[in-house]
Amino acid sequence: MAGLTRPKHLVHQWLRPQQRRLFTKSASPPRHVATRLARRYGPPCLLAVGAGTALYFSSSTFIRPVQSDASKGWLGGQSQQKDIPITTRDAEEKIKDSENTSTQQSRPPQSRLEPGREGEDKSADDSSTPWYSFTTGLFSASTSLSSVGDTIADYVIPKWAKLLPALITKLQNELSMAPGTLAEEIWFEANDPESHPEITWDASVRVSNELCGEEKRFLQKRQTFTRRGLARYLDIPEDKIHPDDVPVIAMCGSGGGLRALVAGTASYLSAQEQGLFDCVTYTAGVSGSCWLQTLYYSNIAQGSHARLIRHLKNRLGVHIAYPPEALELMVSAPTNKYLLSGLIEKAKGTPGAEFGIVDIYGLLLAARLLVPKGELAVDEHDFKVSHQRRFTDDGSHPLPIYTAVRHEIPLSETADTKDPVVAEEKAKKEDWFQWFEFTPYEFWCEELEAGIPTWSLGRQFDHGRTTWRENGLSLPELRIPLLMGVWGSAFCATLSHYYKEIRPTVKGLTGFIGLDDMIAERNDDLVKLHPINPAGIPNFIKGMRNYLPSTCPDSLCEADNLQLMDAGMSNNLPIYPLLRPGRNVDIMIAFDASADVKTDNWLKVTEGYARQRGIKGWPVGAGWPPEDESVEELQEDLAEAQAQSEQQAEQKIQEAKREERKQKRKELSYCNVWVGTTTEYQTDEEVPMSNLVEEDNELANPDAGITVIYFPFLANPKVEGVDPRTSDFMSTWNFVYTPDQIESVVKLARTNFQEGADRTKRTVRAVYERKKKLREEREAAERERRRRWKLRQGVTGGRRVGQSDQGDQFS
Repeated sequence: MAGLTRPKHLVHQWLRPQQRRLFTKSASPPRHVATRLARRYGPPCLLAVGAGTALYFSSSTFIRPVQSDASKGWLGGQSQQKDIPITTRDAEEKIKDSENTSTQQSRPPQSRLEPGREGEDKSADDSSTPWYSFTTGLFSASTSLSSVGDTIADYVIPKWAKLLPALITKLQNELSMAPGTLAEEIWFEANDPESHPEITWDASVRVSNELCGEEKRFLQKRQTFTRRGLARYLDIPEDKIHPDDVPVIAMCGSGGGLRALVAGTASYLSAQEQGLFDCVTYTAGVSGSCWLQTLYYSNIAQGSHARLIRHLKNRLGVHIAYPPEALELMVSAPTNKYLLSGLIEKAKGTPGAEFGIVDIYGLLLAARLLVPKGELAVDEHDFKVSHQRRFTDDGSHPLPIYTAVRHEIPLSETADTKDPVVAEEKAKKEDWFQWFEFTPYEFWCEELEAGIPTWSLGRQFDHGRTTWRENGLSLPELRIPLLMGVWGSAFCATLSHYYKEIRPTVKGLTGFIGLDDMIAERNDDLVKLHPINPAGIPNFIKGMRNYLPSTCPDSLCEADNLQLMDAGMSNNLPIYPLLRPGRNVDIMIAFDASADVKTDNWLKVTEGYARQRGIKGWPVGAGWPPEDESVEELQEDLAEAQAQSEQQAEQKIQEAKREERKQKRKELSYCNVWVGTTTEYQTDEEVPMSNLVEEDNELANPDAGITVIYFPFLANPKVEGVDPRTSDFMSTWNFVYTPDQIESVVKLARTNFQEGADRTKRTVRAVYERKKKLREEREAAERERRRRWKLRQGVTGGRRVGQSDQGDQFS
C-alpha cells in the first residue's frame, strides 16, 4: 500500500498501460492597397518580429527535437464526466501485473535528478548544451534595449518597450536553474514520477493498420450516446433504433487561423443546439480547427461551444505577439510554470535540442488561448493531449483528431549520390506529404502503419522501444503549447504556397505577367523550399526499417526527428484520417473556412488519395466546379492569337458562354450534399461523377457510399458588412479580433448553418433509413437461409419430419 495514500496515486496506477510489444506488420500599390497588403500578408513577418522582441534566441537553426511530458491522470478541474471507480485492490493488481510482465525492457537504475544541486547537474554551465544557448540568448535580448540612450529611446521606442528589459531579465533569472528558480522546480518535477507517472512507463511502437485498443473501446461506449442523440435529433423513440442502424458521423473543420477557430466554433455551436453534435463520433481539425478542439476539451470550455465563444471574446483582443502581455504571463505564477514547462524540459532533456519560431509561436498561442480571463484559474490538465481522455473515455464526447504533415522531398536523398544519372532519377520523384494524427490515445501515421501512445509523445525511441535516459526515466509527454505551434504553422509553407497566397493581390502590378510566368517555370523547385523550417519531434520509427512498409523512405528510418508542420500544406480539410479503415464513417460534415473556398477545392483533392488507398464510396467530383476562362478572357486570348477566321472565333465564344451558364448552374450553396458509390468499376474512367444530391431518395441506393455535407464559409446577404473574402480582419494572418468582430463572424457562421439545417437533418435521416433497410434485408435473408437449411435437414416446426408421429394413413 506504500505510495497509494492519495486518490490521485490510485488513478495514476490505473492509467498505467499494459506493456506494449513490438509487432510485425498486420494487415507598389496605392496607400490603401499597401495597408491591405500589410494587414493580410504582413504576418508571419509581423509575428516573427513580435516573437523576436519578446524572446530572442541566438540559435539560427529551426530544427527541433522535442521532449515529452505525461499527465497526472484524467482528474481535471470542473469536468462534468463521471470518475471511473477504482479500488486500492485494483490498483495493486495492475501494478503487480505490470511488474511481472516479461516484455519490460531493462533500463538504468531509476533516480530523481535535482538539477542545480551540487554534483548532480553541470549542464547549466556547459556552453555546448542547448540549455546554455537558450539562456544566453535571453540575456542578449535583455541588454539590447537597455544599451540605447534615454533621449533616443524616448523618441523611437514605444513606452511598453521600455518595460521589456526588466521583464526579460526577470524571465532570465527564473530560467537560470539556480536553486529556488522556476526552471529548477520544473526540471525537478519532470523527473518526479508522482508529478508525471509516464516517465516510468515503458512504451513501444505499435505496427498495425488497426485502430488501437483504446479507440475501439471508445467506439463501443460512444455508440450508446450517439444512439440516444440520434433518437432526439430525428424524434424517434430510442428503443426503436437498432444500434447497427446508427450512422457514424464525423465533423471536421478547416484551417484558416483565428477565422477558422471562431467560425468553426460558431458552426459547432449551431450543430450542438440542433442536437446534431450529440450524434457525432469523431471531430477532426487542421490548423485553427485544432486550436478549437484543444479549447473545447479543456476546463476553459468544459465541453461547451457557447462558453468557448465567450472565452475567445475575452482573449483575442490582444495580439499574441504583444510583448508586455505575453511576457507578463511568462514571469508570473501560476501561468509561467504551465507555459514554460515544455521548453525547459526540451532544453534540458533532449540532446541537441534547437529552438525556432514554431516553438515560440506555440508558446505565444498558448499564452493567449489556454489562459482564461482570470489567469489564476489556469489548469494544468489543459496542457496535455492525453488528459483529454477525461472527456472521451466514457464515450460522452466525440473523439478529437489533430493533424500535421511531414513533407517528404526525395531530392534531399540525392545529396550523397555520386552517380549523376541515379541522382537525376531520384530527383524526378514527386514530393509528397505524410499525414500524422494525434488523438488522446495514440500518435499514428497511416503511411508508416505505426504509432505510439500519446503519453509517450516526445520521448526518444530506437528500434521500436523507449530509449531511457541515464537516470532510468523518460521525459514527460510533449506539451500542448508546442503542439499548437506545429498544428498551426502555416508560415512553414513552401515558397510556392506563399506565392499562391499573395498572387491575387499582386495580379494588377506592372510586370506581373512576366514574373508570374517565371515563377510558374520554377514551381517544381519552389514546392520543395521552406523559408522557415518546421518543428521537430523525436522520430519514433528510428531504426525500424525492417518493420515498416517498403514505401517508407530509408532516410526517415535514420533521422533523429520528424519535421512536422500545418496539415493545410497538403489539404486544408482533415478528411484523410476520417477515411482510415476501422472508423467506417458514413456521413462527413465539413465546415470549410479556408481563405478562398471557391478556388481551393479540398474535396476534389481527396479523390487522388481515395484511389491510391483503394477507398470505396468517396463521392468523385465533389467540391467546387473547376474554373474555366470567362468570355472576356477568351476574347482577349483570341485577339492575341489572331483566330484563323471570324466563324472560328464566334464558335469558341458561344461555347464559352454555354459553359459559363453551365458553371453558374453548378454554383454551390451554403449547404451541399454529395454521396459516393461502392459499386466496383474496372477503371477509374468508368466511375461516374457524383452530382449534388437534389432528392433525399438518391441517398437510399443500396450501393451508396460516403455522404459528404459541405458548409463553405460564404458571405450571406442576411448578415450585412461581413465577407470572408474582403473583410481584412478575417485574413489568415490576423491575430487580433475584437468582441464585435467575433460576434459578426459568429453570426455569419450560424446564419449559414441555419440555411442548411433542415437539409442536413433530412440527409441524416435518409442515411439512417438506408442502413435500417439494409439491415432488415440482411436479417430477412439470413432467416430464409436458415429456414431452407432446416428443410434440407428434414426439420420443420422445430422437429424432424416424422418425429413423434403415431402412424400414417395406412395405420
